Amino acid sequence: MGVSTQTVSQGTAPVFDPAAATQAYIDSLGPDALAKAAAYTMGNHILLGVGVIVSALVTFALVRSRLPQKLEDKFGSGSFLGIALISMVTLVLGTIISLPWDLYTDWWRETQYGRTSQPLSDHLTQTGIATGLGVVAGAFFFVILYFLIRRAGRFWWIWGGGVTAALISLLLLLSPTYIEPLFNDFEPIPEGPVREAVLALAADADIPADRIFVFDGSRQSNNFTANVSGLGDAARIAISDVALGEASLDEVKAVTGHEVGHYVLGHVWRSVGVFSVLAMVMFFLADRTFGFFTALFGARGTIADPSTLPVLLFVIGFFGVIAEPITNTLTRIGETEADQYSLDTVGLPDALASALVKTAEYRNPRPTRWQEALFYTHPSVERRVRRAMDWKAANLPAPALADE
Repeated sequence: MGVSTQTVSQGTAPVFDPAAATQAYIDSLGPDALAKAAAYTMGNHILLGVGVIVSALVTFALVRSRLPQKLEDKFGSGSFLGIALISMVTLVLGTIISLPWDLYTDWWRETQYGRTSQPLSDHLTQTGIATGLGVVAGAFFFVILYFLIRRAGRFWWIWGGGVTAALISLLLLLSPTYIEPLFNDFEPIPEGPVREAVLALAADADIPADRIFVFDGSRQSNNFTANVSGLGDAARIAISDVALGEASLDEVKAVTGHEVGHYVLGHVWRSVGVFSVLAMVMFFLADRTFGFFTALFGARGTIADPSTLPVLLFVIGFFGVIAEPITNTLTRIGETEADQYSLDTVGLPDALASALVKTAEYRNPRPTRWQEALFYTHPSVERRVRRAMDWKAANLPAPALADE
């Protein structure tokens, strides 16, 4: 970044201007890239609403097929085997019916915007694996849920939230070791300056060296990403090979500092708690509105009948979309905290800013306040870069600012 974009004259000494520096970072993408990012992001917002309509059509098709009802008639509404079969059939058929839509949103559109170069065959293979895992986990979950609905009475939704918390925790515990390797290869970061820098940051936060990995995220996406997953001793930090290949050493340090922040601040545990409470709320709302939705789709039965599972899935998904502004807000808070951790511990605001700009290619960096509040899981890139520049102005000595 040139001095002219980050400083203003005050007498004979240049004064760092965070606003000008932020604008320069975002403008560095160029008008075409900014317009493309805005179009891609707005399209995602539209697809969210269209997805509710598609989900309603899938639910209608499943109800009209009467397959869940026939299985319930044969095995009984209280049979563990019957509930498991109804769950598996519902989830598999739902995936098959919605496959054209999912292919459009998750593969074709991503390909058109240059966000993935994954072959269709590989995408379908991984979709099949994910569906298989979801069917097994879903059958297990719904067997327990319907047992609770029948046995716990009017307060089943509280117990349902507890079961959701247990299942989320179990999946998070198993994910790094048994689930994620089904989709990607995870390897230690290769020897060299990057590995030394990353392990030094991990050591400062008391994170074991064997908890830091690089994975072939380029298999699914061209996005510049990293993440924290797992719980307890199974928790790990993983950096995509895309990020590792495109980032400078300082950018790797800044991004790793961000992910270390998630790890140290216990954001995974917070997520378990938040989503468990939200599950209780979703189940409560489903319990109170189920009669309306069964009538809407022409289904027979109550919320305690497994044959109405397609309707239950739609209701939970519907209220989940409505609740997204809440979940997004909580997630943005965590991202802000992780950014702050990186700034305070790594102290590379320009590296963090330049790394963030790389994510702006698939996330409009300049949304309106309402767009960010309703749809963004991360603070806007412009807001995050500005926070980094404000930190720089407040924490770096004047000579360092003048050298920019």
